[in-house]
Amino acid sequence: MSATLRSVEGQDEAGILREIQAALQNLRFGSVEITVHNAQIVQIERKEKFRLQAQSSKHA
Repeated sequence: MSATLRSVEGQDEAGILREIQAALQNLRFGSVEITVHNAQIVQIERKEKFRLQAQSSKHA
């Protein structure tokens, strides 16, 4: 089964695909969630995580 792409805020199918691609661009850690309602995409959400590493302190 697949969801149909519909106009979201005046955007066509190609516009929705561009939004999904933009959400994925440069994403290293995280997720992109596509919300479907009544077999139509209604929301695209990007969640990004930033991994921080503790600096090792070396005393000479």
